[in-house]
Amino acid sequence: MSRAVNLRKVTGLGRVSRLRRLARRRPRVDLSHPARSPLGSSVVNCVTYRDGHRLSVPGDAADAVKRVRESGEGFVWLGLHEPTSREFSGIAELFDLHPLAVEDAVEAHQRPKLERYGETLFAVFKTVCYVEHEELTATSEVVDTGEIMVFVGEDFVVTVRHGRHGSLGPLREGLEADPARLAQGPSTVLHAVADQVVDDYLRVVDSVQEDMDQVETEVFAEHGARVDPGRIYQLKRELLELKRAVVPLGRPLEELATRPSRVVAPDIQAYFRDVADHLQRATEQIAAFDELINSILQAHLARVTVAQNEDMRKITAWAAIVAVPTMVCGVYGMNFDHMPELHWRYGYGMVVGVISLACLLLYRAFRRSGWL
Repeated sequence: MSRAVNLRKVTGLGRVSRLRRLARRRPRVDLSHPARSPLGSSVVNCVTYRDGHRLSVPGDAADAVKRVRESGEGFVWLGLHEPTSREFSGIAELFDLHPLAVEDAVEAHQRPKLERYGETLFAVFKTVCYVEHEELTATSEVVDTGEIMVFVGEDFVVTVRHGRHGSLGPLREGLEADPARLAQGPSTVLHAVADQVVDDYLRVVDSVQEDMDQVETEVFAEHGARVDPGRIYQLKRELLELKRAVVPLGRPLEELATRPSRVVAPDIQAYFRDVADHLQRATEQIAAFDELINSILQAHLARVTVAQNEDMRKITAWAAIVAVPTMVCGVYGMNFDHMPELHWRYGYGMVVGVISLACLLLYRAFRRSGWL
């Protein structure tokens, strides 16, 4: 990207691009609010699907699972937001979830991974969200992370979300608008979650690119040595958090795309390969950012060193110029009676002229050499 483009981002067009990014952001639905959770404090929704269509049937999760297993058709999608151990215990018993997976789903703060417990898949995804800010500072938060855990069985999907972003409401609505896709079973939901998470990675990476361009432009600007290094370190720390969310997901997606599973339809596996390709793009961009931010930091430190050297040369040059009148005045200030030109009528004028001429010659010499 050219220096002119970078400069436009630092000035007015940078704010315009941020406004455009806000305008095209996916609408977020806060399904964790109690008003949207009539089934309990952590249960967001519990829906039964058959042939890709949503069934409006009364009852709780236990009733829904019972109907699905009795008919042998469809599946249940249960969504939760930050459940406690007590709230999740009944659900774990209902779907026969492994205790280790249940513990991970409740405690959160897990690395992206894929675990197999019998006929149940347990996947952990790190969600990321770009935190809008007018100007990057040494304390700016650039990336906010959360988690989505997905339990996938033959006739159920349980999603557990942690954090205030990454809502699955729009995703559910999108799937319900495509019954043919949803009719392929619970693995469709797993793919949709993975696809949305990776798409969010790409959006965040594009937004971080603008912060990288802004810092790079300011570092190489005329007064780049005055840039606060804390801003560069803060951006590097946020990049590290983004890297921890994105990079470990590569192996789980590869396993979903290549390793056969009873709960993942063969047709869906091909779509996981496409998600893995998108993740690879995000991973490569983050690796490039990491190398670039190191180069920017080194360049900033080099510019600070050069600026300090220039300041020292200026101070040295002015000290040399001031040394001339200091020396002459020091000699004639020794108060001896017998000194040359001490009582000469034109002695004072001559000394002032010699001092001025010497200082002028030194000043011109330092200017030509670039010290002043």
